Amino acid sequence: MNKKLQVFVSSTYTDLMEERQAAVQAILDAGHIPAGMELFKAGNDSQLKTIYKWIDESDVYMLILGGRYGSVEPDSGKSYTQLEYEYALSRDIPVFAVILSQIFLTAKSSASGLTNVTEQAYPDKYKTFRTLVMSKIIREVDDCKDIKIAIHSALNDFMHKYHLTGWVRNTFEKDMLQLLEENRLLKEENESLTKKLQSQANNRLGNYSFDELVVIFRNKIFTFDVNLAKVKKGEKINALDFFMLYYNLFATGVSGSNWLSNEHFFIYNLYAPYYASFQLLEKKIHGNLKHEIFIITPSGSAFYTMLESRGMYTE
Repeated sequence: MNKKLQVFVSSTYTDLMEERQAAVQAILDAGHIPAGMELFKAGNDSQLKTIYKWIDESDVYMLILGGRYGSVEPDSGKSYTQLEYEYALSRDIPVFAVILSQIFLTAKSSASGLTNVTEQAYPDKYKTFRTLVMSKIIREVDDCKDIKIAIHSALNDFMHKYHLTGWVRNTFEKDMLQLLEENRLLKEENESLTKKLQSQANNRLGNYSFDELVVIFRNKIFTFDVNLAKVKKGEKINALDFFMLYYNLFATGVSGSNWLSNEHFFIYNLYAPYYASFQLLEKKIHGNLKHEIFIITPSGSAFYTMLESRGMYTE
């Protein structure tokens, strides 16, 4: 009897597209059926319930864990990926995790368009989740080829270790139709992921995507010890709001020369370097005056324009 296992694959989304493709291909090559993948996007309770139903109907749950924690579900404070993983454990479904090694993450970080592969917004939550995953059955991999090897090995072990229901072929005709459908879906999946990878690369601002910068800046809080034109002493403001408030100043250039104004001097020394580290500002020599200024970069202008276009900024 030729049995096919349904394998639910879970991971963060934008940073692991290529790795998910490798996992799908490996599962199909091993003669089994991938589930989950791009059928779902984290976002609300009804989608999460649907995902749980698919996990219940799967024979194996497989996690691909990179350097990111993923989108957080508001009520639990946990990422959707962690909620899926913990649900699979609670249902006693065979669970297997493929973990990207530091070598793998370093290689991804140096690749074009994939420099931001480690968690920026929720490092403590990511560390806690990774510790949980490391305590179970895992395989650390150094590249996509290792992912395929790890999946083949794990599925072979599960076939012998567990009495899994799986899917059983009934007739040659049904088998061929199923294979044709799987190939069609895989082709569509590959084409979709290729387009998304291209779109992701085109929409990056320096080392970060727009959405990543918004999350990082909203979680960075500035507290002011002096009065500024738009911020009062003792006031707290996140880095995103501060960038929007002072965009016009950044666009013309903020100087480190205290003879211009105390506000220029304060922002130049304490806050402009923070945005420069994200390539939204850059340091230049100001024309005839021969003093240094921080001024907006093309990425900084693009970021501001995207904020306006999405209704995230009002004068």
